[in-house]
Formats: sequence, C-alpha cells, structure tokens
Amino acid sequence: MSQPQASCPIGVFDSGVGGLTVVRALMDRLPFENIVYFGDTARVPYGVKSVSTIEHFTLQIVDFLQKQQVKMLIIACNTMAAVAAEKVREISPLPVLDVIEAGARCAVQTTQSGGIGVIGTPTTINSNAYARAIHTIGQQYRVYSQACPLFVPLVEEGWLEHPVTRMTAEEYLKPVFVEQIDTLVLGCTHYPLLKPLLSDVAGPRLKLVDSAIAIADETAELLQQQGLANTQRTMPDYRYFVTDVPLKFRSVGERFLGRNLGAIEQVSIDRL
Repeated sequence: MSQPQASCPIGVFDSGVGGLTVVRALMDRLPFENIVYFGDTARVPYGVKSVSTIEHFTLQIVDFLQKQQVKMLIIACNTMAAVAAEKVREISPLPVLDVIEAGARCAVQTTQSGGIGVIGTPTTINSNAYARAIHTIGQQYRVYSQACPLFVPLVEEGWLEHPVTRMTAEEYLKPVFVEQIDTLVLGCTHYPLLKPLLSDVAGPRLKLVDSAIAIADETAELLQQQGLANTQRTMPDYRYFVTDVPLKFRSVGERFLGRNLGAIEQVSIDRL
C-alpha cells in the first residue's frame, strides 16, 4: 500500500447504519475531510455472530477500505471494536481508532467521582470491553454496565421522543442510578440520537459521553500529529458503500446524519 496523502479520505465502517452518527460528528468537526463509509447492511446484526465470524467480516471490510486509498480507519461499530479492534491494528499499516477506546478515554476525562456507567447492546456489555478499556487507563475507576437491547429498534423506528422510549429509558437506567456515578457512556452508535431524551431522564447530575464526538476529536488530533489533515478548502467528497439494497439505509441513515446521503453504492459480498 502506498503512503497515504492528506487529501485521501477517512475510512469509517460499521455493521450497518449506526456508524453514521460518527460520520456526522466527523463532518461537524472536520468539514473539509473526505470520508468513505462502509455499512455491512446484508450481514447486520453482528451481535448474534461468533467472534471468528465478526473478525472475518471486519477484516474483509478493512481490506475493501484500504483499496479505496483511505488514510486512516475508524471502527464505528461497538461490536466490531469489542471483538476485532486488536486484529485490525495487527494487520493495518494505517492508523486505527475505535469508538470503545475513544469513549473510555473521554469518560475518564469527564468523571470527577470515578463512577462511570456504560449503556450498550447486550453483546457490547457482555464483552466487558468498555470496563477493560477504562481499567487499562486506571484501576481506580468504578464501572457499572447496563444492556439496553430495545434502544436500537426504537431509534431505527424513529421513536426518539416517544413515550414508549422514555419509559424504556427510565426502566433501563433505574439500576444505573442506584450506583454512585456521575458519567454515562453511550456505548452504541445509535444512542446519540436519544441524547436529548436520555439527558432529560438522567437529569443534570449525570454527564453523557458520546463516543461519536469523542472519536471525532481524537481523529482531528491524530491527523494533525501525523501531518495527514486535509489542507484543501474545497467541497469534501462523501462516499457510502453498503452490502444490501440501500433503501432502508437511506431512510434511516438520513435521520442519523441529519442531511441527505447522496449516492449510495451497493457492493456484493462476493467482491469483498
């Protein structure tokens, strides 16, 4: 692989549509960077698959993105990050960031009491990846995790302010509130869309950590350090690849992105 240039795109990938919250944060934070996004919509959800299958799919996507001449890789999917981030770093000559490490670092910087709550999908929570990442930074932090399986379908349904979603949030957060925490990590890329509702339910005593914003900040820092920040002040190029018919991806994706998606290219799994 040739040395990446500053004008090369950032490669962002996810098992489906959720990683578009990371793309949105990148667009806001780095408005001149080109971005290539890959959503494995034909094989989502990853959460029910074995470790070896998730690793295999992830490495296929990494290979595809490297062929798109990206200058860095962002693992925007918590499941992929929990299971395969180490593997990706082993094989990739490019800088790699993932949402779990970025969220963990931001949580540690945010907490004052040392008590950190993490909410995520059952797979992410069961992997204990956030607790491990936080405890790598410091053993003194107390981490309380809560799986919230209903949030993803509610977000994809567009029920962001629905009474059912509020009730669900209150129920899920009950056991978390009992613990002495002052910081809550949104450990799934769908959850930033619920931020207004979760802030309301959690109240002012809890600070929310959005891994999408955390990773956008870390990306800006990394590109500066490596001399890879795009200095061209022209309209950026955004490309989207999916592995299944893009119809649902477009309708849900535009809600996640807060803007039009433009052209979406479908890639056959056989080509990966």
